[in-house]
Amino acid sequence: MQEMTLIVTPGDEGLPIRRLALERMHMSYGQFKQAKFGGALLLDGEHVRADRRVMAGQQLVIRMPQRAGVPCAPSALRLNVAYEDHDLLVIDKPAPLPSVASRKRDMETLENAVYSHLGCPEGFIYRPVNRLDKGTSGLMVVAKHAHAQQFLQAQLHTEGFVREYYAVCEGMPPAPEGRIDMPIAKEDAATVRRVICAQGKPARTHYRVLETGAGRSLLCLKLDTGRTHQIRVHLAAIGCPVTGDFLYGREHMALPNRFALHSCYVRFVAPGGAAVEATSMLPRELRVLL
Repeated sequence: MQEMTLIVTPGDEGLPIRRLALERMHMSYGQFKQAKFGGALLLDGEHVRADRRVMAGQQLVIRMPQRAGVPCAPSALRLNVAYEDHDLLVIDKPAPLPSVASRKRDMETLENAVYSHLGCPEGFIYRPVNRLDKGTSGLMVVAKHAHAQQFLQAQLHTEGFVREYYAVCEGMPPAPEGRIDMPIAKEDAATVRRVICAQGKPARTHYRVLETGAGRSLLCLKLDTGRTHQIRVHLAAIGCPVTGDFLYGREHMALPNRFALHSCYVRFVAPGGAAVEATSMLPRELRVLL
């Protein structure tokens, strides 16, 4: 079982355990319900009810039941870890590498590599916070337990969780910097392609041109929203598809099975309250495109 611990401060004295769990320990209602009925609520080692009020100096321990994981195969792939603590990993993912294992493919994945990095734990559950396409490289955050995943995903599409990307695109955007504000929808049920559509979900991408060369531009991009394929769809819509993007542009012989998109920066607050920041350089195979 996963345990979460809190020492009650004078400012929290008199509050019920339920409120401490939701407001101070940042648990979701679903997580707290699971702990209440399938785990344990302990106050100074004594099993207590959710409405029990606490006193300053007491130790609250909430034990979370672990749900069964899906069997995962070990991997020989060594992870490039930009940051790690007891709650999470920030991994610099290479491309092309799928983020998630699948029964349809028998190959290395980030999921299997995380499983091996953590020592092949029994009941392993893969908990990605943000996702990167197989063809995208760079920084990806993976939680080690359910509470960390819930805590981080609650930040994901807020100003508290900053994500920036590098993209090498064909041509030159209409201005040195700007915002692309175009709604995105799925093309149809038979494809993974997304399209610009008035009835789609709001999507906003900020871009800034860093340099140009060989008929291409290097952009730094920041997302206000996190739609599937958002950067790729938006850049294609302004006539500057990501170099090597076989779905929204054209393949490039120098980029087998990947395209010129790289997650270069993340900043967020970890469950323990620490500010986490990580950066990743533009890969050489993308730099030479310029």
